[in-house]
Amino acid sequence: MKLHKVATLVLAGSLFLTTGCEKDLLDKTNPNAPSTSQFWKTQDDAVKGVFACYSGLQQFACYYRSWHFMAHRSDESYSQSPFVELANFTRFITPDNNFFISSFAWNDYYRTIYRTNQVLNNVPGISMDETLKKRLLAEARFVRALSYYDLVYFFGNVPLIVDEPVVTTRAVQATPAQTEAQIIADLQAAIPDLPVTYGAADKGRVPKGGAQALLAKVYMHQRKYTEASALFTEIINSGQFALVSNYLDNFTDTNENNSESLFEVQFTGAVLEVGQGQDNASASESHDRPNFFGPPGPTFADVQPRRWLLEAYTDSTVSFAPGSTTKHLIDPRRDISIIHAGNPDRFYGKTFGEWNWNPNQQYWRKYLNDRTRTNENFTSGINHRVIRYADVLLMQAEALTELNQLAAALPLVNQVRRRVDLAPLTGSYTQAQLRQLIRSERAKELAGEGTRWFDILRWGLMDDQAGIEELKSRDVDFVNFRLGISKLLPIPQRDIDIDPGVKQNPGY
Repeated sequence: MKLHKVATLVLAGSLFLTTGCEKDLLDKTNPNAPSTSQFWKTQDDAVKGVFACYSGLQQFACYYRSWHFMAHRSDESYSQSPFVELANFTRFITPDNNFFISSFAWNDYYRTIYRTNQVLNNVPGISMDETLKKRLLAEARFVRALSYYDLVYFFGNVPLIVDEPVVTTRAVQATPAQTEAQIIADLQAAIPDLPVTYGAADKGRVPKGGAQALLAKVYMHQRKYTEASALFTEIINSGQFALVSNYLDNFTDTNENNSESLFEVQFTGAVLEVGQGQDNASASESHDRPNFFGPPGPTFADVQPRRWLLEAYTDSTVSFAPGSTTKHLIDPRRDISIIHAGNPDRFYGKTFGEWNWNPNQQYWRKYLNDRTRTNENFTSGINHRVIRYADVLLMQAEALTELNQLAAALPLVNQVRRRVDLAPLTGSYTQAQLRQLIRSERAKELAGEGTRWFDILRWGLMDDQAGIEELKSRDVDFVNFRLGISKLLPIPQRDIDIDPGVKQNPGY
């Protein structure tokens, strides 16, 4: 299910109240343009409408580009980009409330929500197969929930829109708790009607486990560990997911939608009629994260991993793994995740030394095309894995630890370690010790995937000065972090200018 843009001619209208349109443009009508009154008639229209919802996640400022920059403001990454505004954005210095990374994301997420609202409002009235109808509505609810999940944890107080707006609509700006409640409601409604798996022709659609995992993540943010653990248990016991044997397979285009994937945004590197990142029916469906998250020369090298993360992969405490004659002092995930002077691999056809890169610098490697290309461009076809089974296992371990069920938590951590042939952790741990061990394991397993921002947010490290001091010890850029302000991005000023009812986040 790589092609999602088949219905965007009808559904690509942006949300009027949040993206801004000038009155003279609104007064003009193209008599040849398709309209919603001509659409939403058949089962095929319903299927195409849901394709367009998924397509929204591929947009420029969603998982095509902006999401990655917003998520990599955490303590695992930093920027030395010559694009000063971009580098400052990652350092919590944002003088322009309309800076394109975050303001375009605001627009594109609401475009996606607009499409899901069209589906949810119009598909119920279509005469079609009822089982398929229920499934399509559930898929639309999931996409809306994921969009609001990203919006609420990046922007905080966001307009909550669950119906098709008209030009005069003014949405109520919801509190984070109200938006979380809507996400929960959408996912609870979606889960019963989603299949546990799909046939080959429908790979890429969200299964039941993907919606359950996203719901559990919301509960983890709310520290409702019992509710989260129950959902993680259902996913684990379903038998539908398993860790792939090769860790690398999660970050290339050769084994996409595999047994470890609960949901991934679909991309293809094919160059079509219109340039990448454009949201119309004939546009390329690629993304350009690798062009900014790699080494200098083949990429722009705008975002790099912190040194502490590289050093975290050295583990002198491990012993021989079962059946292995090798004592792993270096975690095998290190060289798949990070390019550095000690990595013996070849990158874009050359070694680290042959590229003459600075040995004191390290660069992201996950999601790069360095094994198949000589340089990056704006058309990467590697799917972005939004939720992996390893993430589920470690979050279940975290939930069980917070519930003080330590004996049940540790085997889940060891399951993740065993996949990369690391010896199991043994012995007894206090709750505090196991909590830190799981956080360390998440840092290494999920490095560079954008989950770290949501982790430090969930752990409350950005809520008090003690947490900020911990983050500063790993990432000097947190010296710019302002309590009560920097955790949220600014709401685009142009939207506030259009609708004064939308209030700016504190401090901007």
